[in-house]
Amino acid sequence: MKPAAELARLAHTPFPGQSEAYRAAREALLAEEIEFRRHMTRLVAQRRALPPGPIIEKDYRFRDASGAERGLIDLFGRHDTLVTYFWMFGPQREEPCPMCTNWLGAVEGNAADIAQRVALKILGRSSVERQRGFATSRGWKDLDFVQTIGDDYARDLGILMEDGAEYPALVVYRRDGDRVRLFWASEMTGEMADPGQDPRDAPDIASLWSILDLTPEGRPEGWYPKLRY
Repeated sequence: MKPAAELARLAHTPFPGQSEAYRAAREALLAEEIEFRRHMTRLVAQRRALPPGPIIEKDYRFRDASGAERGLIDLFGRHDTLVTYFWMFGPQREEPCPMCTNWLGAVEGNAADIAQRVALKILGRSSVERQRGFATSRGWKDLDFVQTIGDDYARDLGILMEDGAEYPALVVYRRDGDRVRLFWASEMTGEMADPGQDPRDAPDIASLWSILDLTPEGRPEGWYPKLRY
């Protein structure tokens, strides 16, 4: 591949009047953006090349929108890959986590497209009716909510604390015949966060932060989205 700096020199700012300093800095940034794109491509390929993960031996149970009890493998439907997001909306909460809500609001816009390729299930400890009721209040119609039966699933993932506190979890599973294997799970914990930053995955899949990263102000320190404004 051509050097990133060489490719960056092919770009031009769409409006006249730029200073030499702006052009030089923008060109240097563009070279970094190209390198980041290439690194991200390598990262994604490395993830796809993971060897088979552990078989899920425990019989976790779930309740779907029809009220039927299901096993983990039943959540795949016609697909061989299952993407799950456990959101912080347990029965003890009056309302779900604003950050989870923000993330799901963005995923809602792509849920119908995602479902063409993989199964996508949103898991929560509250009843499906309660989860769907909140979804309706937000205008969501394409996300598929599932209730975890009991707390084994959340506890085994390490996202349900003894005091009832919850954490979100993004987990991808792969069908292996009549068995289910872990493919990938977000494993970046608070202990892995860099100084002054919240723990987050890389690349950051939350569109809110990706948009704010494009702005001069960046991610505002100490600011988080709310359920209503």
